[in-house]
Amino acid sequence: MTRARALKQQIRSRAARTGERYTTARRHVLMGLEPRVVPAERPRVAEKQVASVARTPKGGVSEGKYVEKTGHGLDHWFSVLDQFGAVEKGHTAAARHLYETHGVAGWYAQGITVAYERARGVRGVNQRCDGSYEVSVSKVLAGDTMTVVELLKDARQRRQMKDVDAALMRALGEAVESRSSKGFAIRPDGQGSFRYKWSDTPVHFQLLPKAGGKVSLVVTNAKLASAAMVEERRALWRALLGALALKLAR
Repeated sequence: MTRARALKQQIRSRAARTGERYTTARRHVLMGLEPRVVPAERPRVAEKQVASVARTPKGGVSEGKYVEKTGHGLDHWFSVLDQFGAVEKGHTAAARHLYETHGVAGWYAQGITVAYERARGVRGVNQRCDGSYEVSVSKVLAGDTMTVVELLKDARQRRQMKDVDAALMRALGEAVESRSSKGFAIRPDGQGSFRYKWSDTPVHFQLLPKAGGKVSLVVTNAKLASAAMVEERRALWRALLGALALKLAR
């Protein structure tokens, strides 16, 4: 079986197991891959050198961590990608080049590529490969997955959340009450998922159980038109999660 065929099979397997879209499953699989080519020995990096490259790209991993994990800082990898022609060839080809040719682990290959695109003005913070923007907001809430789901589905409880944007709540209400909605998908381990659209922008709720009878609610809002819209939506989603936290704390 070729490597590409095996990779597709792994992606389809994850998508079937988690209910994710193929592109989402592919991103997670690529991020978790180990490098196929492993250098015999990483060059030793003096503490002074690590300190000199301790800058953190906005929204990314510290450069010191890249030095630790790949043996080189971002300036080196940016030069590699420049020589490869990464701006013209695109994100996927650039990350694959780092992974397949230079032995950079999948997760770090993705991170280096994103940092490179931001540095070269190809991508902004929170911007996706297709040029759209995405924002994720999360909060740990008291209660289990079903408690949070029932609260979100309860129209009376939603109406009591006065500090939450009316358009956001209206779209959420229509989504959970729609006859065509598939509703919340809840796995035996307590993880939950719900997808819908708000003004043509995809919204994904993920519920991840935590120790101590708590659950993390992660809201991802994709296909946003601009960086300004990212900050607007971030504030609105934070208000919703804050209102939920207050409800569940009573």
